[in-house]
Amino acid sequence: MESLTLRASPSTASPLLRLPGRSRRVACVRASASSNGSGGAGEPDLSVTVNGLKMPNPFVIGSGPPGTNYTVMKRAFDEGWGGVIAKTVSLDAGKVINVTPRYARLRADPNGAAKSPIIGWQNIELISDRPLETMLNEFKQLKKEYPDRILIGSIMEEYNKAAWHELIERVEESGVDALEINFSCPHGMPERKMGAAVGQDCGLLEEVSGWINEKATVPVWAKMTPNITDITEPSRIALKSGCEGVSAINTIMSVMGIDLKTLRPEPCVEGYSTPGGYSARAVHPIALAKVMQIARLIKEEFADGQSLSAIGGVETGNDAAEFILLGADTVQVCTGVMMHGYPLVKKLCAELQDFMRAHNFTSIDDFRGASLPYFTTHTDLVQRQQEAIKQRKAIRLGLQSDKDWTGDGFVKETESMVSN
Repeated sequence: MESLTLRASPSTASPLLRLPGRSRRVACVRASASSNGSGGAGEPDLSVTVNGLKMPNPFVIGSGPPGTNYTVMKRAFDEGWGGVIAKTVSLDAGKVINVTPRYARLRADPNGAAKSPIIGWQNIELISDRPLETMLNEFKQLKKEYPDRILIGSIMEEYNKAAWHELIERVEESGVDALEINFSCPHGMPERKMGAAVGQDCGLLEEVSGWINEKATVPVWAKMTPNITDITEPSRIALKSGCEGVSAINTIMSVMGIDLKTLRPEPCVEGYSTPGGYSARAVHPIALAKVMQIARLIKEEFADGQSLSAIGGVETGNDAAEFILLGADTVQVCTGVMMHGYPLVKKLCAELQDFMRAHNFTSIDDFRGASLPYFTTHTDLVQRQQEAIKQRKAIRLGLQSDKDWTGDGFVKETESMVSN
């Protein structure tokens, strides 16, 4: 069946965290039992329900090339991805002009050997350059063919209330189940107050989020930029403005490198380049920290079903498990698909289920946020260790003071204080 929009009773939400007269938007979409992740008898169940969006597994195609047209999005659904977020659209695609090459890779080998694993990926790609009406027709076709699958429209527009309202109305009419707002693209068109130009300006973000949430009738996720001092500040504003969820992180502003033969930057377009967005495995630890901060914000300040979609360097089921342990409801993959293909979802699901079996978890909710309470301040770590030392008394673990280091045992002494 087609998705329907239901409005929760005002009494079910925290009055401190809602705009006057605002009710929480919840989608109602039937999940396919035959898709990847629906565990059989005794198998861990990967299905999730987020803001009313029912998915067979938590793995979602992140906005970008893997969701750029009907053909690739159909492939994603056929392979079993829990949901698809289409490439970002705007009203006037004619202003979007991409260049080639627009990607550059970083390999683990310091000399960039071709067989060395790719650990970093940079792009200078813009949002969709396809006509909006073309994308909308493809959304309609996808929802007709896959009525029980989750399709999310990613949108970005100039600093213009009427334009935002028109874009939201037209995209919603195509039948998408939710909207993700691109407040975070780190390159391209900042002079038009688009992407990260909004996400980095909390005053602007609050105003634009207000425009969006007074118009939208489906759940809204705000996609946050990591290119900011404190990611919780814009996240808080987006959620207080009415967004049902937050996605994080988008790519990190970067310069991939310089070709030491030509002395030109990469990716090189007619001898020149521009800073772009960094992704892939190397950003995963940074993404974990940002997701942890947002998860704590949601847990401490919001209690109305706000969701968190984690993004950043996911290539294995264990990568996803880490995000979920920090409190993520869903896990997005974009660069991973570009490197490994759409069948990657089968590997992700199998590995996540292996992790769940190892810990006797039967559902995602069994462990979502389980690791979040174990983050604290350095001052608290010192106090905890001092107390533990008192309790252990004569049992010594690691060095307690800089004066205890020795030259002969330096390596072993270092190892004694490593936790993994």
